[in-house]
Amino acid sequence: MTEFFDFFQNLTNPEWIMENGGLYLLLFIVFAETGILLGFFLPGDPLLFITGMILANSTLPHVNSTWSLLYWILLISIAGILGNFLGYWTGKRSGSILLKRKDSFLFKKKYIVQAQEFYEKKGGGAIILARFMPIVRTFAPVVAGIVKMDLRKFSIFNIIGSFIWVGVLVTAGFLLGDNEWIKNNLEKIIFLIVLIATAPVLIKMFKGFRKKAV
Repeated sequence: MTEFFDFFQNLTNPEWIMENGGLYLLLFIVFAETGILLGFFLPGDPLLFITGMILANSTLPHVNSTWSLLYWILLISIAGILGNFLGYWTGKRSGSILLKRKDSFLFKKKYIVQAQEFYEKKGGGAIILARFMPIVRTFAPVVAGIVKMDLRKFSIFNIIGSFIWVGVLVTAGFLLGDNEWIKNNLEKIIFLIVLIATAPVLIKMFKGFRKKAV
């Protein structure tokens, strides 16, 4: 268990990342967080920002260039796209099994119906918005597969959402990566990123608790 927490903590350490697989490690982490249910705990947003910082501060030839930035945005976006496709496939394959299950404390069929209505109402925007919300981005493609969201529509917004998510956070890290204050206060920046990303989920949960309390 200690090794697990050490690994999780090291994921926000740029030097450790470069010494243990480099940015290619990030490709697997993004794929896992967006496509494997057990990957919901991985810190995707901070990692993308840190990736931009690594690119901005790298001493390797030609790494600190626009082309290198675009190259990694492309690779990481593809990892996120493939992860979501895996999640969609998982949901589509397991959907019939879930629908046959009896309602329990953790699972109710009405949640799937509500999710379907949500996707029909919000359309592809739900897939894009989910990219910026930890935990939600792991389960969103699975639910899309369960409710059998149109694959063509899912594919389009999956691709758009991944490029926006990766592009915004990696570019932000790249542009701010040379700032000394950012380097010296990286933990605070990571906390702020996580707080902003989780704010919509926390607000919704708080409203839900208030309604139950009334």
